[in-house]
Parts: sequence; structure tokens; C-alpha cells
Amino acid sequence: MTSDPFDLSTLAPATPESTADNTAGAAPPEAHLGGLNEAQRAAVEATEGPVLVLAGAGTGKTRVLTSRIAHLLVTGRTYPGQVLAVTFTNKAAREMVGRVERLIGRDTAGLWFGTFHSIAARILRRHAELVGLKSDFTIIDTDDQLRLLRQVLSAHDIDDKRWPARALLTVIERWKDRGLVPDRVGDGGGGDDASEFAGGRARMLYAAYQARLAELNAADFGDLLNHCLTLFTNNPDVLADWQRRFHYILVDEYQDTNVAQYLWLRLLAQGRRNICCVGDDDQSIYGWRGAEVGNILRFERDFPGARVIRLERNYRSTQPILSAASGLIAHNADRLGKTLWTDAPGGDKVTVRGVWDGDVEARVVGERIEALHAQGHALAEVAVLVRAGFQTRAFEERFMATGMPYRVIGGLRFYERQEIRDAVAYLRVIANPGDDLAFERIVNLPRRGLGEASLRPMYTLARSRRCSLLDAARAVVASDEMRAKPRAALTTLINGFDRWRESLETLPHADVVETVLDESGYAGKWRDDRSPTAPGRVENLKELVRAIGEFESLRAFLDHVALVMDAGEGQGGDMVNLMTLHGAKGLEFDTVFLPGWEDGLFPHQLALDENGAKGLEEERRLAYVGLTRARKRVQILFAANRRVYSQWQSSPPSRFLEELPAEFIDMAPDEGLYGGFDENRAAWAGSGVLRQRARRHQRTRELAYEVIDHPDGTFTVGDRVFHQKFGYGRVAAIDGDKLDVAFDKAGDKKVIASYVKPA
Repeated sequence: MTSDPFDLSTLAPATPESTADNTAGAAPPEAHLGGLNEAQRAAVEATEGPVLVLAGAGTGKTRVLTSRIAHLLVTGRTYPGQVLAVTFTNKAAREMVGRVERLIGRDTAGLWFGTFHSIAARILRRHAELVGLKSDFTIIDTDDQLRLLRQVLSAHDIDDKRWPARALLTVIERWKDRGLVPDRVGDGGGGDDASEFAGGRARMLYAAYQARLAELNAADFGDLLNHCLTLFTNNPDVLADWQRRFHYILVDEYQDTNVAQYLWLRLLAQGRRNICCVGDDDQSIYGWRGAEVGNILRFERDFPGARVIRLERNYRSTQPILSAASGLIAHNADRLGKTLWTDAPGGDKVTVRGVWDGDVEARVVGERIEALHAQGHALAEVAVLVRAGFQTRAFEERFMATGMPYRVIGGLRFYERQEIRDAVAYLRVIANPGDDLAFERIVNLPRRGLGEASLRPMYTLARSRRCSLLDAARAVVASDEMRAKPRAALTTLINGFDRWRESLETLPHADVVETVLDESGYAGKWRDDRSPTAPGRVENLKELVRAIGEFESLRAFLDHVALVMDAGEGQGGDMVNLMTLHGAKGLEFDTVFLPGWEDGLFPHQLALDENGAKGLEEERRLAYVGLTRARKRVQILFAANRRVYSQWQSSPPSRFLEELPAEFIDMAPDEGLYGGFDENRAAWAGSGVLRQRARRHQRTRELAYEVIDHPDGTFTVGDRVFHQKFGYGRVAAIDGDKLDVAFDKAGDKKVIASYVKPA
């Protein structure tokens, strides 16, 4: 039977204690209250009973949290050991402890301040035997989890290639985020599509995994909270003891809590009910990793009589930026509502600019940054925030070409990412069969059953003959030195390299690369992967194919990558910041560029397909986060076309653009892409004009590709040609300056001769 994770009727009973207001006779205001505005001070001094602080972006929530803890200690309401303060990162916890100590002028020894997992682990070690563990239990990481799950799959005769351990881990982690132990997962998979995994055996495998963990006296991160839930539910006396211990509970970033964290907090807060949650429902952007915006939306129902305090005065951004962001987020239905404002005068409007494609977009942004830098703008105060990781490549290429120093925050540079390094390794072997380092990297990637023992004859032969690994592999598969199954797998790989290398002589190199990724199984490896990062890796591989098409040959591309990797070493100092919107939360910059505002990319199609209206609202919150990272200026960009693999795709501008209030938007010149914006730059907002013009000028867009002159203006039937929209093809017939071309992927098209070039 599946349990409702929000129904606490089956959990341990509450043990309420006195919640009388003890503010009478409190000490007079101290230094820690100095400088707080009216709303901030109200949040600090509302010490008793449940309090929800809705802290908008840039409204000083960290100051409120630290001042509130200082106030509790300075006024003698409690001692450090009676305060529980929970945040999401150890770094944030350390910084807050330091700020509290500076406010009160002494250390905070005994304060329970940390992440959900660190505090849950402390509690669990004191009562480990009550959940079947010993106090010295081991906390395992992701690699150990996968290793253990592979053992479980093997023990149940389940093919790990068909049902990968990583996919099972994703299912189990989703259940743990929702506080579901194996016996509380329903037959339907707890509302997930887990019933499809291994013929509906996911719950059984989950139970086997948990049993194996118990045998090893181990727990994973999800267990830390779930074991605590089991501990509190089955042992009311233990729960009551912890409820008495914590006189005050404070929670940071409450909008990012998952169901297990929510249940854990509710159980601990049922005693004294002195819980203060600080968060912003408009910045809940982590639904893909289990966060439930509903936790903050239902706070008043969970804690009747709760006081809600809104922090709306912003100390970061100008009023036009705040008004644009507030107008956008107002289109979300699931929110508690607040409007950011500032008393700082002036400020530039948010600029929106249409461009032809992603390369023009990168050029426009690069030129604007160069102009700002020439005026004395620090590069470190500039950020380019993208929706998807693959978008960074165009900007990286532009910055490297112009010598603009940059850093990728929260991730690797494009060519340093695992999936890109792996794919490039395949290409290196094609270009240079003697590249042993590249061959060694991908010989068993994706897994082909070529483990160390199977490959030992190959390595031995390579050393004895002083030949390349690929040459040694050819010799080994022609002998009986290797068992039949791995020999067949290695033979298939060798034949693949031979075939791909030969195809470079007759096919465009971008097409060959696409074939390599498909036939090798590497692209399929990530398409079949169910981890949250897999879709982004697939997008990066598509972008890699697009990038290769811009070079005259595969060798030219590989030389470029080598130079790029070398140029990325040892950089530091004043640099432009390049990151995803998710990675930018909590940061702020003077100038922010927001490229890629097109439907399908932002809002992202995957979010809409998987979560519908809920996904759209989270995408809109992500746009709100992007806007509110800026202090002084924001420029939003959208492209009429983007290339995916070797094909052009046209998408309408993002629906979010029409939701921005017109009075705070300035439409920049778009080089006539849609036409007429300069006549009335604001008229389009909220009216659908932008998307209507995009459709009306579809024919203009089709004809607006850059004209590429053929050297002598003539082609012959059978010539191989390239068109910027339709890709590669072969001339089938000629009628004056018009060509009938059989394109490889777009089919038969009639095109003007001057719009194609020899391939």
C-alpha cells in the first residue's frame, strides 16, 4: 500500500510543550538589530511559534537568519545547544556561524548548525542500533552505491546492460527523497515509472539493496534522513527527547526541501513549534532533484497560526529589473505572492535583442562585454547565464578567439566535460590509429565486456612488439588468445574504426562523427541513462557534432581542441563568468546576459514534456532567478535559428518574453530579423505580437541565409554541396540558377545556386 507522504497521521504523535510567548521583559535592542529594516526586524523578533519568512531575491535573508540566532542567544531565550539551524551546504553553514559569532562577540560552541544530512548523521549515530546499524556505520558515496547495486542485479540474474545500475539508483534515490522505504512503496512504483524497471522488480531490488547495506553496516545519503524518520516513528520517546532538546529550529532555503526533509523537520517541530523557515517560493528551481515547492506553499496549513513575514525590499537590483522579474513571475499560479521593490533611483530597462543564430548571439554578447570592459567594467562582474550546458560552447569559442578571459562556474569547460572527452577520444583514434591514450580510454566505453583480464593479451603483445594498442588488438583477435565473447566485441570495434576512417574520404566529417557516436553505442549510452545529468550530456554531444561541422576537416577540429585545452590552463584574475541558470542561484553580478530565450530551449521542452504546467512554472521561476542575479543591467537574447547536429532548427521566441511588462523593456535593434520593432519597441509585450511576427516572417527567414558565392557560378549534376539550412546533399538536376538537391536528411529541395557551396 502506498502511503501519502504528506499524511502524518500514521507517524509518531506530537508531544506539545508550552509555547507561551516569553518576549515580555526582553532585553532592549542590541547591536545585532542595528541596520535592519522594518520587515527584517519583525522576522528577527518574532521568536515564538511558527514563522515563515518569504525572502525575495536580494532582500537580506542571510542577515535575518544570523541576526535571529544572535537575538535568541543575546536575549537569553536559549543556549547554543538548544538551537537547530539547517541549511543546504556546509559552506553556507560555516559562513553563518562566523557571522553569528561576530554579531554576539563570542563563539557559538554547541550550536547545532549544518546540512540536513550532517545533522541527521549526528542524530543517527546516537541511536544507530534502533534502526539495525552500529554507531560506527559507514556512509557510502555514489561509486559505492553503483558497485553495490551491480552486485544486487547480478545476484538476481538481471542484465546490467539492459537494466543499468545507474537507472536503478535514480529510481531508489527518488523514493528516498520522498521518504519511502521499501515496504511503503506501492505496487505501482510509488507513482514513478519504476514499474518498467526489470519487469516491475524495482521495489524488490530496493529491498535487497537496503538489506545488503545493513549487512555492511552502511548507509547512503538518502538513508540518513529516512533512518531518522524510522527512528522517530518507531520510538516516540526518542522523538520526544529531541523535540525537548531543540527549543528553536531555523531552516534556510526551505523552498528547496524534498519530502523526506520536510517530514523530518515536521516531526522535530511538533514539540515546541518554534520553527522559522526562510525561503522564496519564486526561487524553487530544483524539482528535477526532488525539491517540492509545495512544502513552502503549505506552511500555514502545516502550522496553524503561523506568522508569514515578507521581505520585499531589495538591496541588489534596480527597479526596472525588479519590476520586469515581478511581472514575469506573477504569471505563476502556485505562489504565495510578493513584489520586490527598491528605493534606489534610476536604472536601465531590461534589453531584449533578437539575433540570427547562436554564433551571432555569442558575437553580440562578446562585443558588448568588450565595450563595457573598455569603459572600466570589471569582467568578474559580468555573467552569461545559459539554460543548457551545451550553450556555453559558442561563448567559449568567441571568448577564446578574442582573448577574453573567462571561467565556467559550477562545471567544466565544454571540451573538458566527460562526454566530450570520450567522444573526442574516438575521433583521435580515427585520425591517428597509434593514439594509445585515446584508444585505451574508449576501448570499453560503453561497456563491451572488455575488462582488464580480457585485454591483458593485447597489452602484452603491444609491449613485446613495440606497436600500438590498435595494431596489437588486430593481432589478438586473429588468434585464440582471447575468449570468444570479448574477441567478438573487440573485432566489432576494430572494424568500426576501419569503416569510419574510410568514410571520411567520401562523407562530410560531421556526418561521420554523428555515425561514430551512434554506431559505437556511446550516444545511446547517455540516451538510455536515466540520471538527471544524462539529457544535458546528450545535448552536449549534439553540440559537439555541430561544432565539428564548422571546421574544414576532422584534423583541423582536433588541432583546435588541443589548442583550446592548452589555453585553458593556468588562467586566473578578472574573468567573465559563464554558467547555467541553475548554478547561478545565490550569486549576483553588475551585468547579466541571458541568451537562448526560445521556446523549446527556454522553457526547455523536456521540462514541459515531463511535468506539464508544473514544469512550465519551474522554468518561469528559473527565468526569475536569472533576472534577479543582475544589479545594474540585463540583456536577454533569442535566436531565430539554432543548429542541432548538422540541421538548422527554427523556434519562436520564448513565451516568457511576452510576459515581461512592456514599460520596463527596451527592444534593441535586431538587424531586421523580424522587422519593425524600432517603430514601437514596447507594443509587442503581452500581446503575442512577437510570436505573430516570427510566423509572418518565416519566408523571409528562409531566404535570409548568408549568400555564398560559387567561384564560377556553375554546378554539375552529382556535385556534393552544402546548404546552411538543409545541410549536405547532392545535385540531382539543374535549371538555370536553380538546383534540385537530394539532401541527406532534409530530403529533396529546390534551392538557389548562390545559396549553396561545394562540400
